[in-house]
Amino acid sequence: MKVFISGASGLVGGNCLKHFKEQGLETVGSYFSFETDDTVFYDTLLPDHPMNFDVAEFKPDVIVHCGALTHVDYCETHEQESYEKTVQSTINLIALAKECNAKMVYISTDYVFDGKDGPYKENGPINPLSVYAHHKLEAEIMVLEEIKNALVLRVTNVYGNELRGKNFVARIVDQCQQGQKLTLKLPYDQYASPASAWDIARAMFVLLRDGKTGVYNIGGTDYMNRVELALRVLSYFPDAEYDLIPISTAEMNQPAARPLLGGFVKAKFSSEYPEFLFGNIDSYLKEVLSR
Repeated sequence: MKVFISGASGLVGGNCLKHFKEQGLETVGSYFSFETDDTVFYDTLLPDHPMNFDVAEFKPDVIVHCGALTHVDYCETHEQESYEKTVQSTINLIALAKECNAKMVYISTDYVFDGKDGPYKENGPINPLSVYAHHKLEAEIMVLEEIKNALVLRVTNVYGNELRGKNFVARIVDQCQQGQKLTLKLPYDQYASPASAWDIARAMFVLLRDGKTGVYNIGGTDYMNRVELALRVLSYFPDAEYDLIPISTAEMNQPAARPLLGGFVKAKFSSEYPEFLFGNIDSYLKEVLSR
């Protein structure tokens, strides 16, 4: 199996690239704005860019789309840019997948739900609240409609190893290890099921290996709010200095609405792969601190 990963210098894409190569798949990963040693350039908004890696010549069996504009509040006030980087990029990769006769994997989000009655199974009532969420859903639907054997993985609160350390958990770990004092103002009423990027990569691999299609919700074994998540990380750094201010989502007055009871019930995946063990924040932190 040959795989092309768009957005492989990011958190999910980077872990997929590493895991797929370790599993013996011929895999090429691309970057756009952040180059890494093991990625090639590809601009999903300019398929004819002269510097683009020649995906058609590579002839992938699978195209994995990990790239998107994920800054939810920024998307709310930059709707056109959000559309281009989430929807238009997906439209262009759908065309590429058709040209290559390739299966397509799309990374989606629990923000397609409104958070009134989570955690959610795959068939939960769809009701996106924000510009970001609307665009992610629009792209998800297009992939499923245009690519017959497409696979969609919905994920949330992703953490794990990445070169830039941009994810929430990695930033707290880095600041603690650097001895910096943290000031955290976090919502106590936003719940989710944080997922390890490594687990997402592992789950995606077995789904691709077995020719699975359709939508799968992927989450770790934790279900917690953002305050609990931060405190769980901080518990591994007893000498850390921090001010943690719990606050309601309404008090935060963020530009974009958030689903409050988000996250997933991953019964579909777990019923098909009952021996697949997902990790959690504790197992990840133990691994990080043992290095």
